[in-house]
Amino acid sequence: MDWHATIFELIDMRSFSNLWFWIALAVMWSTASHWILGVPFDLVSRARRHGGQAAEDLEALVRINTNRLLYIGTVSGLWLLGFVCFVITGLALLGFIYRVEFAQALFLLGFPMTIVGALNLSTARLIQDREAEGEDLWRYLSRHRTIVQAIGMVSIFVTALWGMYQNMAVGPFGG
Repeated sequence: MDWHATIFELIDMRSFSNLWFWIALAVMWSTASHWILGVPFDLVSRARRHGGQAAEDLEALVRINTNRLLYIGTVSGLWLLGFVCFVITGLALLGFIYRVEFAQALFLLGFPMTIVGALNLSTARLIQDREAEGEDLWRYLSRHRTIVQAIGMVSIFVTALWGMYQNMAVGPFGG
């Protein structure tokens, strides 16, 4: 048997008709809305409810993660930005100009996450600049989560519309 055919049959490059693509999309957005700046959101809820050690743990974890994000942004931010723009542009061109469905799927997964990444840097900068603690910190993290969830809802909606279009109009043979 031809190994190319076996690999493409296993991977199924028709992404929008593949159940694994939709599972990956759901898991990606579920994870993105649960882990806010690298902190699980249940820790934010626990710190808000109980205070004390949970609040101290939250503040320490947020401080560590914001310092880490901002350090990476400072040291290699321009290189990362250039690389991400190159990859996203390449996926957009391959997907929507050359009609490669796999590239369309990767673009629809990756582009909204770049917006979330920029939002992470912005929120980290805000928290560090204002030296947020306690109620202010919880409010910033909750607002950040709400925005990430809104981006996720729009992304899932657009991806579902495009996937339905691909499956119905274009068909299984690209025609």
